[in-house]
Amino acid sequence: MATSNDIIGFAGIGTMGTPMAANLARAGYKLVVFDLNAARTTALAGEHGVTVAKNPGELGAAANIIITMLPDGKAVRTALCGNNDSFRDCLLERAQKNTLVIDMSSSSPLGTRELGELLEKRGHPLIDAPVSNGLKGAIAATLSIMVGSDKAIFERVKPLLETMGNQIYHAGPLGAGHAIKALNNYVSAAGLIAACEALHAGEAFGIEPDVIVDIINASSGMNNTTKNKCKQQMISGAYNAGFSTGLMAKDVRTAMEFAQAMHTSTIFAKPTAEIWNAMEQQMGFTSDHTEMHKFLLKSIT
Repeated sequence: MATSNDIIGFAGIGTMGTPMAANLARAGYKLVVFDLNAARTTALAGEHGVTVAKNPGELGAAANIIITMLPDGKAVRTALCGNNDSFRDCLLERAQKNTLVIDMSSSSPLGTRELGELLEKRGHPLIDAPVSNGLKGAIAATLSIMVGSDKAIFERVKPLLETMGNQIYHAGPLGAGHAIKALNNYVSAAGLIAACEALHAGEAFGIEPDVIVDIINASSGMNNTTKNKCKQQMISGAYNAGFSTGLMAKDVRTAMEFAQAMHTSTIFAKPTAEIWNAMEQQMGFTSDHTEMHKFLLKSIT
């Protein structure tokens, strides 16, 4: 099992990676971190005493477990394997054999399986362990973490993952974590659109928005958006839930592409992806995903 004697290399000290790495440090793990934004790693080192690697290769050489928390699977593969899989100027350039790689990013499940085959040839086991419950969950160490790996490796890393989350699931073999993460975000994204449209229609009829939300939350239409976003982010006008439109659109596309590869229905996924793609184009990648509430008003013709 992973223990406090392990040296964890954490690549990707961003919005989610920062609190996740901080929770690992608080739990007593020895941490080496790297991010292209040096200010982030310097701040983390100042607060938690972690070691900052000068470059990706230095992180890989120091760690026996590498965690990646990056924007997507392409970024993960480049960070681990270098440009064109050259294994130069990358995390695994100087890594010892049997260095375990844990990808906690939101990556393509099919791409993850391809990456797993590549890393296996180099002697590095790969597992996927994407997360849900957002920034608040990352800060509070209450993330849901869905793991794609064999059972033995899952049992080894579970204590480590429990320092960052309180709901740890073994989803299945490699890629299963990324598959269910994309599918979960698709369901969430579809429910958010439906909630926004219900709010707009109810308000147009003269029903107070708070009343709409209260009744839905006491009825069968309740979902994550109606519980945690309608009043808190949309009706209030805050729009700062901490998850970007671009990342949500990417996750919906990943889910749709995965379903297509599995030869299952995408009759609802396709228009859902089109709506999120249109919002990303109009509102920008970094806009908060809860701004769908505003976007749908603008899109009415």
